Amino acid sequence: METKIHSHHLHQLPKLPGKHVAKHVQPSKFASLLHSQLEQTEELKISKHAQKRMDERGIEIAEQRWTVIEGKLKEAREKGIHDSLVLMEEAALVVSVKNNTVITALDRTEASSQIFTNINGTIII
Repeated sequence: METKIHSHHLHQLPKLPGKHVAKHVQPSKFASLLHSQLEQTEELKISKHAQKRMDERGIEIAEQRWTVIEGKLKEAREKGIHDSLVLMEEAALVVSVKNNTVITALDRTEASSQIFTNINGTIII
């Protein structure tokens, strides 16, 4: 059996006249839109399961606390944490940092007798 080797020639594109180095590039509409979309996706979501658990257990977390949690999750994400346990006076939350979603919620009494698995970071607030 004979194998034929084909040679491929690369053709160099002609250079365009003028300088092509931009000293300052303005962000495009696309880049601005992408940035704003990424910022919106940083908002913490609560899964249906977690919301049900919070309702059943009477867990209420003030808006200010959610803001603090979101900030801490951003720090955790920057450190490479994917799944975190968030401990607060009011509750313990298991959060997918990667997906920015609260997976489940427990009150502190309940959380003290649990073993938490599949987390690689803990945030204490």
